[in-house]
Amino acid sequence: MYDGQGRLQHQIAAGEYVTDQIVSVDEKTRMLYFTANGHEAGEDPYYTYLYRVGLDGSGLKLLTPGNFTHALSWPDSGKYFVDTYSRVDTAPKSALLDGQGTPLGELKTTDVSQLMTAGFKYPETFKIKADDGVTDLYGVIYKPFDFNASRKYPVIEYVYPGPQVEQVTKAFSAKSPNVPLAQLGFVVVEVSNRGGSPQRDKWYDTYGYGNLRDYGLADKKAALERLAAAHPYRDLSGVGMWGHSGGGFMTAAAMLQYPHFYKAGWSESGNHDNNVYNSTWSEKYQGVREEKQKDGTEKFVYEIDKNSEIAKNLTGHLMLATGDMDDNVSMVNAMRLANALIKANKRFEMLVFTGMRHSYMPIQNYVILARGDFFSRWLLGSSDTGADIIELEKEKQATPSKRFKQ
Repeated sequence: MYDGQGRLQHQIAAGEYVTDQIVSVDEKTRMLYFTANGHEAGEDPYYTYLYRVGLDGSGLKLLTPGNFTHALSWPDSGKYFVDTYSRVDTAPKSALLDGQGTPLGELKTTDVSQLMTAGFKYPETFKIKADDGVTDLYGVIYKPFDFNASRKYPVIEYVYPGPQVEQVTKAFSAKSPNVPLAQLGFVVVEVSNRGGSPQRDKWYDTYGYGNLRDYGLADKKAALERLAAAHPYRDLSGVGMWGHSGGGFMTAAAMLQYPHFYKAGWSESGNHDNNVYNSTWSEKYQGVREEKQKDGTEKFVYEIDKNSEIAKNLTGHLMLATGDMDDNVSMVNAMRLANALIKANKRFEMLVFTGMRHSYMPIQNYVILARGDFFSRWLLGSSDTGADIIELEKEKQATPSKRFKQ
């Protein structure tokens, strides 16, 4: 709390949790409403909750209890809140609350009956230790809808290193690309890594500072090994990885740093050479290293390890995908890694999506099918090899043509 002249009056909220967004301030009751993570013991620290506290720092109260992540909307007055809450393994529900957190009524429960009739199964959540054996990591597992625990399934990790956000799904979504990927006969895993998110604490968030290429790799590998030890249906003789942007960068790095563990990697639009990437991600999260010179002066060094530097390590099957019009991660990144792989006499595959920027959304169905074919070929030993992608042709035929009436 500051006064009108900018003088600090006192601290309002305190504790070992992360405050996020100021939702509303009630000047009459002198109450502040805000969202936060990690305050509730025993619950996923990434779940977002709504709290109320007096501007004098007293009377902190949780307004949206329950082991769910909460998405909130509210009018300017802040007198009422609409709380939509869900997890990956539950359908979303919406409720109306007043400023005291009192439920005024259920508004809507998402109807997932057609999904269930079609055979949809919810993914599963888990918690596991990081490579250090101490830090808790949180994740999600997607299984085939006809999953059989007596079978062995190749495992694919979907990754994004962070550190500004951790792409492990927390809310319900039936449209994750990992759902169709699992149906081909894979177990798909999303799991956090140290350094992946600011929603935990400063130590966790800055773990990768100065080591932006490799900091998350050990946790990704250790998580799969620990999961396989507890659940033998995971076949670690066939492990794949895929990701987009930072996840594409991480996928190629994992293939090159642990070449005998990861057998296939689908790397999309990865910033493989951060010297030609923008400063808002790479420079911000890598930092500048200060080195003392022999003459007593200081030298400031900014350099991130490149995937091209370890291209010679490749032993598995790597796909480099990029859009030729990428306005975020230039395709130069993929080309530099491709050049290094060629010079190292390595076989690899490459897809250049014409006219695509950083997002592949306009051709997402094509990419999903191509990705599935890639992993089926190299981890299952079987995939469609005909020129026509039958599933997309059937979808095209089933879509009625648009007719415009005068």
